Amino acid sequence: MHQILQVLRLINGTLEKVTAVTSSAVAAVMVLALTMSAVTRYVSGTGYDWFIELPPAMVPWMVFPLLGPLLRSGSHIQVDLLPNILTGRPLLALKIFIYLTMLSGAVIFFLAGNEAVALFRRLGQLMELEIEIPIWWMYLAFPTGFAILILFSFELLLETVRDFTRFEEAVT
Repeated sequence: MHQILQVLRLINGTLEKVTAVTSSAVAAVMVLALTMSAVTRYVSGTGYDWFIELPPAMVPWMVFPLLGPLLRSGSHIQVDLLPNILTGRPLLALKIFIYLTMLSGAVIFFLAGNEAVALFRRLGQLMELEIEIPIWWMYLAFPTGFAILILFSFELLLETVRDFTRFEEAVT
């Protein structure tokens, strides 16, 4: 289990850096597009619709790939009622349940996202922007983000199971 955790930490550490850079770049492009929209409207009196329509289309690429890194860092949305009450093995058991639930949900959404991407790719639909972008490119953010979440959930689950077994050994 130790070797699997080491490999997962290495992969997830790299993914964490890549998603941070990618999400920052997407946010920068979104802000730049809106700025360019304002500048072109101010200078020429008319603007390009795609400058305004591009940022909402890019939001999934900023949000979904960050699900795993946010879960790992504890920055994801969470309710801290039971973790503040429980300690020791019950807390570790709760975390195992949480990470198993996250892993199961991520697998389900990954599969559903793949089906959605395949459907939109077969349909060949394009986004209604002035530039032609296939819709499936936008939907590809869903399975990508949930694949990353699967890796991070699995890492956290393995770490918690390891801690749970070590805690049990320390008690006996």
